[in-house]
Amino acid sequence: LEAQDITVPGDVSSAAFFLAAGAVVPGSEILVKNVGLNPTRDGVIRVIRKMGGNIELLNKRTSGGEDTADILVKYSDLKACEISGDIIPTLIDEIPILAVLAAYAEGTTYIKDAAELHYKECDRIEAMVVNLRALGVPSIATEDGMIIEGRGALKGGTVDSYDDHRIAMSFAIGALAAEGTVEIGKPECVSISFPDFFKMIGDFSR
Repeated sequence: LEAQDITVPGDVSSAAFFLAAGAVVPGSEILVKNVGLNPTRDGVIRVIRKMGGNIELLNKRTSGGEDTADILVKYSDLKACEISGDIIPTLIDEIPILAVLAAYAEGTTYIKDAAELHYKECDRIEAMVVNLRALGVPSIATEDGMIIEGRGALKGGTVDSYDDHRIAMSFAIGALAAEGTVEIGKPECVSISFPDFFKMIGDFSR
């Protein structure tokens, strides 16, 4: 074996929050650079497109043996869709932020085949449904997912992170375009995966 330089692409799971911010905050245009596009992990991009998200892959290339690109996303008129089947393993960790996007979409979004969410850092199905309801979005927990009736916006209110970093970050993004102030309980849990998250989204705050 011989030593060599390797460039590690950016994590699409972390990028997903900024892609969502670009899609829901009016007037937004966000470029996230050097994001890995491994087909086993890029389901969130495919679903945002399915929802009508204005998203482009620019400067496609190979980095560290993986396809990468810069991702440009703009404010979008989102539509509801069904998220189920073979795509679920490619976005299982991104379902919380996709559920927030569903709240901003027109129509009813169905998330299925995701029973694994019951056994993450918290029961993410229950956590998302309880919190979405608290912000004015009719939502139903199912055995393997959730049903979310899009309202085009979130209302102000208080939500609980359940000490789960992805729950906290998802509602922080949702709060950027909410009709009122959203207070997140125990937001410090984001430090487990993204210590600078709140600092980075500060530029989008209103």
